[in-house]
Amino acid sequence: MVLQAIRYSNGELAIIDQLRLPYVEEYIPVRTAEDGWHAIKEMRVRGAPAIAIVAALALASEIHALLAENKLPATAEEVQAVITQKLQYLVTSRPTAVNLGDAARKLEVLVGELASEIKATSHGIATAFIRAAEGMLVKDVDDNKKIGRNGADWIVTNALDAVKSRATILTHCNTGSLATSGYGTALGVIRALASNGTLHHAYCTETRPYNQGSRLTAFELVHDNLPATLITDSMAGALLAKPEIGVNAIVVGADRVAANGDTANKIGTYGLAVLAKHHGVKFLVAAPLTTIDLATKSGNDIIIEERPASEVTKLRGPCEEDSVTSGLVLNTIRIAAEGINVWNPAFDVTPSTLIDGIITEVGVVEKGPDDVFNLNVLFQGCSKA
Repeated sequence: MVLQAIRYSNGELAIIDQLRLPYVEEYIPVRTAEDGWHAIKEMRVRGAPAIAIVAALALASEIHALLAENKLPATAEEVQAVITQKLQYLVTSRPTAVNLGDAARKLEVLVGELASEIKATSHGIATAFIRAAEGMLVKDVDDNKKIGRNGADWIVTNALDAVKSRATILTHCNTGSLATSGYGTALGVIRALASNGTLHHAYCTETRPYNQGSRLTAFELVHDNLPATLITDSMAGALLAKPEIGVNAIVVGADRVAANGDTANKIGTYGLAVLAKHHGVKFLVAAPLTTIDLATKSGNDIIIEERPASEVTKLRGPCEEDSVTSGLVLNTIRIAAEGINVWNPAFDVTPSTLIDGIITEVGVVEKGPDDVFNLNVLFQGCSKA
């Protein structure tokens, strides 16, 4: 059964509450832009592609209800103003991932162009917005499957040798169905390797402090019955140093890729890239074109979100005795000395010099002879506008 983290049909949006995974699989309704903002900010939904889609569909659900109740503003200009204001509000939920801002900008352009037409109506703009938001959901799944195939093919060609025909992959954070509309980016590459018989084993880090790896990626790997092992973040170096394990590649996702290839991703990614370089392991970033931000010249220009100290000093989960009962109760416990200062950046930036390839839906980009990524080539024949 395919894991579906985002459910949408005819204006009804529900998302799996990732704060309760892997202990409880519960879907919560998202009916308005405000619901969407809180779901994203509170990390009930996370992952760069997923938050963009949920934001758009949350507003689409709200507009769908206004249409059904005949409560839309009367003019095209008024509808445009409402949509623009709510999109700008949604973008404030999480600043680092470019997908959310990119989606909002595209949707603003769409409604702006429609509103400028002589015969524009409020109903026409509202329905066009809903169709565009719904289209994002379908396109993301298709793009993810292409990313998976492209990444799997690259790894088989460039990371395996004549002796080893199946790949051992290490991944970080969660980049699967729970981080996208389905299938996933980096985890999609692992799924593609498995589907064509070239996956030997997958390793996932726990991804402190929010444990997206142990809670979510491990959940997906078990769900798909893939050969996999969980490690703590601090075990990665020891893992890469073991020749009998033979990790072939580290594949991670991205929240923003700058024009020069510098990549912002979940905290801990940079350290993995340094380890990969030392051990001669391929380091790959898997991301849709919407994650590549040509307007951001380098990683120095990426805003890094900082999260609450409580994510580091506390843990949430069921008590051991609760896990065998039907009445599961999630508890929060303190794991750090009270009063200690905490620094909790959600992301770090991996320099392009440490990245071997960027996997997208249109292909895998490698650095040229000058050791520089030319990401503009990805957009030839297409537009991000």
